Amino acid sequence: MSNEQLDQLRGKLDQVNLEILDLINKRAELVQEIGQVKDKQGANRFDPVRERAMLDLITDHNNGPFENSTLEALFKEIFKASLELQEDDHRKALLVSRKKKPDNTIIDINGEKFGDGEQHFIMGPCAVESYDQVAKVADAVKKQGLKLLRGGAFKPRTSPYDFQGLGLEGLQILKKVADEFGLAVVSEIVNPADIEKAVDYIDVIQIGARNMQNFELLKAAGEVDKPVLLKRGLSATISEFINAAEYIISKGNGNIILCERGIRTYEKATRNTLDITAVPILKQETHLPVMVDVTHSTGRRDLLLPAAKAALAIGADGVMAEVHPDPAVALSDSAQQMDIETFNRFMAELKK
Repeated sequence: MSNEQLDQLRGKLDQVNLEILDLINKRAELVQEIGQVKDKQGANRFDPVRERAMLDLITDHNNGPFENSTLEALFKEIFKASLELQEDDHRKALLVSRKKKPDNTIIDINGEKFGDGEQHFIMGPCAVESYDQVAKVADAVKKQGLKLLRGGAFKPRTSPYDFQGLGLEGLQILKKVADEFGLAVVSEIVNPADIEKAVDYIDVIQIGARNMQNFELLKAAGEVDKPVLLKRGLSATISEFINAAEYIISKGNGNIILCERGIRTYEKATRNTLDITAVPILKQETHLPVMVDVTHSTGRRDLLLPAAKAALAIGADGVMAEVHPDPAVALSDSAQQMDIETFNRFMAELKK
């Protein structure tokens, strides 16, 4: 075969490649349209029965020289890429997605700039019990150079007979103590109706794990000018977590901090299972700061420090943990809160 014949055949091959490219892109456009229809119908994107039917149609019309198995493998890759294209379009549309906003969102709270690449900490008691209790913790937090104080005033508990928090009185105590020590208040709100009165007392609205898909609460938080700390639900997928944040940002509030706090698995050695790899996934998929709550994810004082080190090492923007002057008499979650001496050692180790 002469070089001229070879060049001619290669030219034809190049032309066929371009025709295949054009057809693949046309197929992709059809796939995107189908994805939009499925979205409206609430249907699953992946349909194994439909995929099998398409493969059968292709092999039934195969006249060679490729074997049917080879063609199936090739088209399965095309199908897979098409499915990813549908999902990619969905992610691209989200306001919280990294593709929508490549740069990190930086949230300034009392001089702490979450999302700036530095490490930040939110510490305080599980529940507000008294002015004296909160003041002792606030004093320790202030001495460590921290600027945010957490505390539960409204406490959603598994049992209706457990301590439910002091409510508005708890928020008033938090606000009084925080003002005295120059700290910002982070506290959970569980009812959309409480947000309007709560914003006078808190600097950051926390939405807890049990309320991650309380959509009316998410929308209400999105309508106020306060940063929101959103915790991942006990059994929520990362996609569901991201979409919960989307509810908030869709209402105009983009100051959202995501918080991984462990998910429920079959393991009983810890209170929950800390999904540490959720941190880099959330950082890649969204532009929002990501924190880790080591208290609720482990439920064990002896695991707080290694869990915090792991969180910071894998790229978390900060750590959240609970501190109580005397955990033995705490009205909630006594086994997982640090006393002030342990808290000081905890911070000293992390600052190394």
